[in-house]
Amino acid sequence: MKTVVDSSGLPADAYSAKCPTRQVLDHIAGKWTILVVDALLEGTMRYTELSRRIEGISQKMLTQTLRSLEADGFITRTVHPTIPPQVEYDLTKLGQSLAGPITALRQWTEAHINEIERARARVTAETSVR
Repeated sequence: MKTVVDSSGLPADAYSAKCPTRQVLDHIAGKWTILVVDALLEGTMRYTELSRRIEGISQKMLTQTLRSLEADGFITRTVHPTIPPQVEYDLTKLGQSLAGPITALRQWTEAHINEIERARARVTAETSVR
């Protein structure tokens, strides 16, 4: 039985442009979301720890990713009343439920990177011959 979207009363259908599942897929399928969630599987982290763990992510993208993950209910943000304020991020139960698919996707990518790079090189070589 299909899940019915509470806000519309319609069945959840990611192929439908009007279905809110589209936005959620957009969030969770992004590379930064995958890396942030995967990093938080190691446990609670502060902003600077996440920034160091995920090489190449800008402050702007990390902030945007954390905000959208919090808005979707995947992470919690805890502010400790210290000077300066200490902020920690952790996965919610919903966020932890992404562990399997996200870890599997990262591991699959790492396991198949050589095949992918060889395919890219072949296509690049064929394109330059044309």
